[in-house]
Amino acid sequence: MRFGWDEDQQAFQDAARDLLARACPPAVVRAAGSAEVLDRAPWDALAEMGVLAILQAEDVDGLGLDECSLVPVVLETGRAALPHPIVETALVAVPLGVGSALVASDLGGPLVACAGDADVLLLHVGGGLRTFAPDEVDFDPVPAVDRARRLARVRPKPGAAGALLTDDPAVVGLAHDRGVLGTAAQLVGLAHAMLDMTVAYVTERHQFGVSVGSFQAVKHHLADARLAIEFAGPAVARAAWSTATEAPTRARDVSMAKALATDAADVAGRAALQCHGAIGYTVEHDLHLFLKRAWALSRAWGVRAFHADRVAAALGI
Repeated sequence: MRFGWDEDQQAFQDAARDLLARACPPAVVRAAGSAEVLDRAPWDALAEMGVLAILQAEDVDGLGLDECSLVPVVLETGRAALPHPIVETALVAVPLGVGSALVASDLGGPLVACAGDADVLLLHVGGGLRTFAPDEVDFDPVPAVDRARRLARVRPKPGAAGALLTDDPAVVGLAHDRGVLGTAAQLVGLAHAMLDMTVAYVTERHQFGVSVGSFQAVKHHLADARLAIEFAGPAVARAAWSTATEAPTRARDVSMAKALATDAADVAGRAALQCHGAIGYTVEHDLHLFLKRAWALSRAWGVRAFHADRVAAALGI
């Protein structure tokens, strides 16, 4: 069986890639690291394109599509290093009926990305999921290596109950798995971006009268990165299919996708840093924007060891 995207899904993915190239170039990601609030222009462009409505039911003005339509678009947000919480909003909150407001959530871990920029906070409280307005919670900012994704610990203020969305463990588990799936897709997108950036650099960089990319050692680094990406991509597609079809292997498949996507981003990042040489270590070069995002997302929604253990348990090994 071939796990990939159909023509319509690929067309939507290509359109999202073109849009993000214009609306979220590296300069926008860099600016997000020092801005007091996120620039909503890329977010608004994605909303206008219909991305936030992909998993929204048609009877509430959504597109009524499934994860196989959204995940390739989310992959492109990773390729662009979009700093906005697209996974928490489009994949986690929208299917729960929250709408298309910008949502930050602690379901993926205790440190909440973009908490101070959110219109709605989706918090895991008492085993259930509740929504809170920004003035119903307290924020404790936490330093982050990826400054574009400002982190905070978030807790409801005394007496704030929020609005209960669900206390069904199965629904909470599905929401969590959707977050894992989206993060895996973003990691694959980041791996693609770092590999493409590196190929371009070693092609134009010359030493001893030839391009650096012609050296066998460099080729091996890039081949290793490509191989890791080619392993992770189909796993993400399979996980999207399993989620969309409510397959009994969903939990195993999304964890496999996250583990392989983490590996792909790690291998691509290491290859990129090695092949760029000293310039890759500087904040003036754009590579660090993608490296830091990959490091952050590798630890969000469960670290690799957690997901490897989950896969092993599902396989009985």
